[in-house]
Amino acid sequence: MRTILVTGSADGIGLHTATQLVAGGHRVILHARNEERAVVAKAAVPGAAGTAVGDLRSLEETRALAVSLQEHGRFDAVVHNAGIARLDSSERELTDDGLESMFQVNVLAPYLLTALLPPPGRLVFVSSAMAAEGAVELGDLQYERRPWNGFAVYSTSKLLDLMLAVAIARRWPGTLSNAVDPGWVRTRMGGDGAPIDPADAARGQVRLAVDEDVRVTGQYFSDRDWRPADFDQAQLDELLARFADLTGTALPAH
Repeated sequence: MRTILVTGSADGIGLHTATQLVAGGHRVILHARNEERAVVAKAAVPGAAGTAVGDLRSLEETRALAVSLQEHGRFDAVVHNAGIARLDSSERELTDDGLESMFQVNVLAPYLLTALLPPPGRLVFVSSAMAAEGAVELGDLQYERRPWNGFAVYSTSKLLDLMLAVAIARRWPGTLSNAVDPGWVRTRMGGDGAPIDPADAARGQVRLAVDEDVRVTGQYFSDRDWRPADFDQAQLDELLARFADLTGTALPAH
């Protein structure tokens, strides 16, 4: 039995990931952005060991979430599943922290939670095939100067998730840190026309979280043809430094 945190587990792929992990006999901590959704999550996965609440649009709440999670000890795995998409948005949406919302929820919050929690045995970052359409500019991570395009910003956030998985894999050799592309899934985000059932999409996250045959790190698991080129170490180091500056929290040594 392993202790596993699944962020964004009130619905969609996260809910199915948590359900499958509980069915496999694991101790699962659910996460929701508020108390109301936490109640919904617990009702949907009654076998879960607990719930944790924190809005990833807020750095303060993300830090408080990390503190509340400390009571569960060191996690064997953390699945960074939570995410938002504003693909058709015509303008930037800023959080109360003054950060672009997709960047904060999809990228910066997983970084901050990872930096604040004891290093787990495994990290799973949910990326997307749309990462292939992303374009990272270290001096403009939040599209403050580049032309705004919701599709491009979301795609870039998923590319940054992939880069984050690789960067942590290189910094923390004792943690298996990988990224996964769940495909185009029938969720509120993916829409009713998507071809993949969320239960099927969840199996990839579950495998990376618990299967003993997974012993690789810094990899991207996807059925798509696209594979990212090897990331330059200097670029990954600068990326982590920028995340540390934005959050006030550096990734600790491991």
